[in-house]
Amino acid sequence: MSACAPTPDSTQPGPSSSAAPSSAAGGSGPRSPLVRHRADLSASVSVFLIALPLSLGIALATGAPLQAGLVAAAVGGIVVGLLGGAPLQVSGPAAGLTVITADLIHQYGWRTTCAITALAGLTQLALSALRVARSALVVSPAIVHGMLAGIGATIALSQLHIVLGGDPESSALDNLADLPGQLADPQLTSLSVGALVVAVLLLWPRLPGRAGGLVRKAAPAALAAVVLATFLSWSLSLDVSRVDLPSWSSHALPRMPEGPVLGLFAAVLTITLVASVESLLSAVAVDKLASARQRAGGPRVPRADLDRELRGQGVANMVSGSLGGLPVTGVAVRSSANVAAGAVSRRSTVLHGCWVLVATGLLVGVLELIPLGALAALVMVVGVQMVNITHIRSVTRHREVAVYVATAVGVTVFGVLEGVGIGILAAVAVALHRLTHTGISQEPLPDGGHRVRVRGQLTFLAVPRLSRVLGQLPERARVVVELEGTFVDHAAFETLHDWRASHLAQGGTVELPAGLGLPGSAAPSAAAPHRCHPWQSWRNHRDVTHDGAPIPTPSSGSPDLLLGGLRAFQSTTAPVVREELARLAREGQRPGQLFLTCADSRLVTSMITSSGPGDLFTVRNIGNLVPPPGTDSGDDSVGAAIEYALTELGVSTLTVCGHSGCGAMRALRSVDRDRGVLPDGPLGRWLAHARPSLERLRSGPSARLDDGEHFGETSGGGARGGEGPEEAELEALCLANVVQQLDHLAGHPWVAQRLAEGTLRLRGMYFHVGRAQIYVLDREEGRPPVFTAVRPERGGEEPERGGEEVLSVPVNGAAEPVRRSG
Repeated sequence: MSACAPTPDSTQPGPSSSAAPSSAAGGSGPRSPLVRHRADLSASVSVFLIALPLSLGIALATGAPLQAGLVAAAVGGIVVGLLGGAPLQVSGPAAGLTVITADLIHQYGWRTTCAITALAGLTQLALSALRVARSALVVSPAIVHGMLAGIGATIALSQLHIVLGGDPESSALDNLADLPGQLADPQLTSLSVGALVVAVLLLWPRLPGRAGGLVRKAAPAALAAVVLATFLSWSLSLDVSRVDLPSWSSHALPRMPEGPVLGLFAAVLTITLVASVESLLSAVAVDKLASARQRAGGPRVPRADLDRELRGQGVANMVSGSLGGLPVTGVAVRSSANVAAGAVSRRSTVLHGCWVLVATGLLVGVLELIPLGALAALVMVVGVQMVNITHIRSVTRHREVAVYVATAVGVTVFGVLEGVGIGILAAVAVALHRLTHTGISQEPLPDGGHRVRVRGQLTFLAVPRLSRVLGQLPERARVVVELEGTFVDHAAFETLHDWRASHLAQGGTVELPAGLGLPGSAAPSAAAPHRCHPWQSWRNHRDVTHDGAPIPTPSSGSPDLLLGGLRAFQSTTAPVVREELARLAREGQRPGQLFLTCADSRLVTSMITSSGPGDLFTVRNIGNLVPPPGTDSGDDSVGAAIEYALTELGVSTLTVCGHSGCGAMRALRSVDRDRGVLPDGPLGRWLAHARPSLERLRSGPSARLDDGEHFGETSGGGARGGEGPEEAELEALCLANVVQQLDHLAGHPWVAQRLAEGTLRLRGMYFHVGRAQIYVLDREEGRPPVFTAVRPERGGEEPERGGEEVLSVPVNGAAEPVRRSG
């Protein structure tokens, strides 16, 4: 979440025994092989119970043989599990390809569709060899959301006919036209079964109490709905159509494609692109879920290798098509469930595929009891939930409703490939509109000056309006120019600076953004993407007199600067965060962390943690100190904050963050070096809580900084980078103080209780001010504490939280991020 423009929190994975937070600072989840194997085994069963009914339902929705769904589920689990690049992603038949596959079966027949699937897998292999997997992520989220909405609407309309006891038509418009007649004459038994499934799917996640939680964990909603509908229809001997699994000896295999070459090429391309994009977006989302689980104390999981994942998907589609299975893609529902169930490696994915194989061989008699109406209702609910209100709010907030609607309508009316093409054209049109519609306005300031505000890219297309606004400003006025875009081209640059020279010559003053000095250069980048304008206006603007001399800037303590920052917040940042703050005001705060740090003005918590409203419960004091439990400190504020964070907010992590050049530690060290006593006053009494940090530094091995590969050096506490011995000693005390305050924290009764339960994690951090470098404490038994440098995000890696919206696909009624944050 951005510090200034937060995005909604990603959905967090549910708790599980294998993903319980560790109490050790820097610890991470289960470590013994037995525990890891047990976690994967448990997760594989959970995923299998979701995959089985959904695979049958998707096969039914496409019009393929029902065995084809089971083949794709088994191949996706085993082949992609072994060869793919996303360890926790679960692959198989997906709702996103349902409409495409159904169209291909209707046009070419099932056996040719199998061959098209195999050829699409071969194309995916070729794309993976070109290492273009990441380019799939450039697709606008509005297009992806709209595509899924169109597919979901098409699925829901077709499956509604089956639930009502009829047969679906070949297109969404035909299904919509025939719906009134079908509603007038439904088959009551089929409708009853479907209504029961829908009711269970909606009510199952809302089962109350602890018993309800245990039931939900034991049986996913999809499985519970299908099992209950099957049992009641069988026990009541209802006359409904049921699953028919022909003998495997008559299972249809692919044949050479027949038909127009261009049509077949388009079919292969469509399967390739949609399956690849859906798989890669799902892999990125699974990375985010795994990272969120790790931050909460769960196990570490390697990040996804997207090119390898695309290669694994290609092999799986070749195998699935060759064996008469549906197209395979990464599936958000199963992948999210896999992470939430505590999976720690690719073994869970492979095992889930094995369970599908076992069920295919041993449970045929049971599977043939399932009413087709139950499977149709299951897939219908999935389709309805693909038209996600979260997506609609997201595209509305980003002013991309036109792209979303154009894509959704295009997919529903014309088909997936045509609809995506329409969405791309709409996205290009919106981008051109934004590029050519730069907002330029001017307003008077309280001191008699004028502010000119430019919102958007400042190009030659905006020069006429810019010149008109600048020409309306009075002579000899003080003018502040604010640029909220990221680019100024040559023509706009010349216009601005020609006007500036003229205005200065007339005796006026001009304030321009710092760095606006070269044609075609970017405006200050921090102002646009993060809109941290209060800080920008304090530090990155300069005043210029008519003769070009800079006007002396008042100190940062000036009330004028503070009020200016407040005004800038109200005008630029408040509109961005208002919606998120309104949500927090309605729902209350639910931070996951208590963050205790120093009151030093150079340490800006929201900046170094990329956090925003609702993320951190922050406590700041002199020296980031925690009074030891049981001491009469005369100040209960820290203890009260700890108690409130644990008992009321339920945070899962307590972080103590120190920093270099700490004034409190410098004062403590100075008193100790001179063998003096702490001053008798509030500051002296407070610093007494840091005395144990001095004792730790003297008595044991000192903590050290490990810069690793990032700086090419490791510090053991000596001078480095131009630091003298005194600064090195001060740094050693600052590091020891973080470790000592964590020990004080662990002694508090509420903390000790949560640590014993395994539901709380302690984390130490250190911020080197001069280097703008963050370090995280790594403590291992029998070894000196080490603070390891946090490396920046490398090129080609996805940020763990960003300002982009995440794609959500419903999991038993809840939205799971698939492309979640900031």
